[in-house]
Amino acid sequence: MTAFGTGGEPLLRWSYVRDNYDGVIWEALKEHLVLSFTPVLLGLAIALPLGLACARWRRLYPPVLAATSVLYAIPAIGLFVVFVAFTGLTYTTVVVPLALYTLSVLVPSVVDGLRSVPEHVRQSAVAMGFGPLRRLVQVELPIALPVLMGGLRVATVANISLVSVGALIGIGGLGQLMVTGMKWPGGAYPTPIVVAIVLIVVLALLADLLLLLLQRFLMPWERVRRSRRPAEVTR
Repeated sequence: MTAFGTGGEPLLRWSYVRDNYDGVIWEALKEHLVLSFTPVLLGLAIALPLGLACARWRRLYPPVLAATSVLYAIPAIGLFVVFVAFTGLTYTTVVVPLALYTLSVLVPSVVDGLRSVPEHVRQSAVAMGFGPLRRLVQVELPIALPVLMGGLRVATVANISLVSVGALIGIGGLGQLMVTGMKWPGGAYPTPIVVAIVLIVVLALLADLLLLLLQRFLMPWERVRRSRRPAEVTR
């Protein structure tokens, strides 16, 4: 690249990428993927029943929301250090705190999504003989899906970014490349840092795009409604 870092060092040396893409960079990327998506899946598994309970028993929601907000306010590195004492330098040390962080986004998304279901829709489902579970799966969750998927997209992108902080305790996926660049013998080496930043941004964009496509796949009626709009306008 033509831009240069401190001391005349170029921001990106392609020779480093060529020599390390199938080794150091690929291993860091795989670790980043595991540490990013595992907490989201774990958080979603907790947030769904917890959000359903909060939507059903409204008095439960304020303390749950306060607890998840307090957890989210704790700096990630501080929470990682606390967990090191119990789980050591393992993936669990990063996965569990990040899963707790996702609850501050996913629980409100589940509650707000379920509350967005019109009451007359619920009553119509009951009148048609739908039981509680069938009504939840076939009526309420599909209507709540846009809000829920919005929260899932936010939580996923946030996790992809926060994973890098784990590099400060030795487990951080692409964040390890940043640490490598900053601790390079002889001074800072920008190339690993730039590679890590670019891959994190690309990974976040791809994850958001895939979740958006998943949302459209799970909501085929939205595509039908959008396709009808031009015809209605021309009339």
